[in-house]
Amino acid sequence: MGSMIRNSYQSYHEEQLEALLMVAEHLGPQGSGVRRELGDMTAGYVSFRSEVDNFLSENFSDICNDKCYRSNLSACCSREGIITFFADVAINLLVSGPGDIAALRAVLEKENRGVKCVYLGNNGCLWRLKPVVCEMFLCDTARNKVFGRKPALMNNWTALKKKEKSFTWPDRPVLFDKIESYFRAAGFSSSLMYMHNSPGLLRVKKRATIRDA
Repeated sequence: MGSMIRNSYQSYHEEQLEALLMVAEHLGPQGSGVRRELGDMTAGYVSFRSEVDNFLSENFSDICNDKCYRSNLSACCSREGIITFFADVAINLLVSGPGDIAALRAVLEKENRGVKCVYLGNNGCLWRLKPVVCEMFLCDTARNKVFGRKPALMNNWTALKKKEKSFTWPDRPVLFDKIESYFRAAGFSSSLMYMHNSPGLLRVKKRATIRDA
């Protein structure tokens, strides 16, 4: 059983590191044509993420940081439990500096001996633009405390969740699928390309194609 667990952890690290390295390789140096092209492609999404970050910082930072993360109560950032899409990796590296990328590579190249996510450092997440699944998750405690106190904020959050799907849910042409296709056309393949690998998401795409035909 112990070796099975270690193999599972190693597999997680390997697929994360593989995706990071292939994106870094393709992006090339700062100011490259690939970077400019992908930067233009993802500008709307980066703006959306800034909108989400402002909303969460204004309304949830005290609960999520002080009462959850710093008290070590969080089960959200569990060990090897964070789902990352290939597009998450690509967009994060686009907005990251060499030092940020080196830090991610360093933690993926060694065994995670802690109980938390490999990406969770002393000051929070090591990603400059964290995976969308992480960013858009609110635990029941946080939701009840904030939305119970200010019910109107629930409408804002619902609107943000709907906007998220316009980038990530492939019942129409969406950015996350587009990014995977872009890298696949360049000859790359990754287990994190869920838009092309996940049976569930492939069914969503197929239904959308039939519907629009």
